[in-house]
Amino acid sequence: IDNQVKRVVALSTDKAAAPINLYGATKLCSDKIFLSANNIKGNRALKFSVVRYGNVFGSRGSVVPIFLKHKKQKFFTVTDKKMTRFNISLPEAVDFVINCLKSMKGQEIFVPKIPSYKILDVVKAINPKPNIKIIGIRPGEKIHEEMISQNDSYSTLEFKNYYIIYPTYKKIKSNVKEGFSYSSGKNSNFLNPKEIKEEISKFLHTFEV
Repeated sequence: IDNQVKRVVALSTDKAAAPINLYGATKLCSDKIFLSANNIKGNRALKFSVVRYGNVFGSRGSVVPIFLKHKKQKFFTVTDKKMTRFNISLPEAVDFVINCLKSMKGQEIFVPKIPSYKILDVVKAINPKPNIKIIGIRPGEKIHEEMISQNDSYSTLEFKNYYIIYPTYKKIKSNVKEGFSYSSGKNSNFLNPKEIKEEISKFLHTFEV
């Protein structure tokens, strides 16, 4: 505001959707506070919006570098066999943010349409015949990532390549089905082990293994 920046996008996370711990709750608070900055900008030509996606593939928050290290061990440690995650690469995330900066009106939460993967398929992409040790889900960990909760669906609009969540007071007419939620476990697009292996090969040089 002080420096008269025209457009500002905050990067959010799936943890802000239906948070189950304090960390996720602070992410949700961050989204709410950031978007509310649109209400105090006055007459300035200034817009605040949010982009929400999950862990970037191969980043420090991704399971891929961990599994690559496990390849040298006797077994892979998996918290839960049913676990799924959304998949987005760093270039895809950057492109999405830039496109949102160009099209934003202010007050939106942009959510990209991206594929999911099953955690066991990531293991199989690294080792087709793995030994797996189930260690149990960790505190605060979700079986599936969720980027749009059922409660948010009433103020969500679907577009070809993304969704937009609007503030509830906008009273928009949602075009998603009643009870809709955007979850990695209910996604219509899943990567198979071969496709995951191809993704890993693209960014193998960035992994510390």
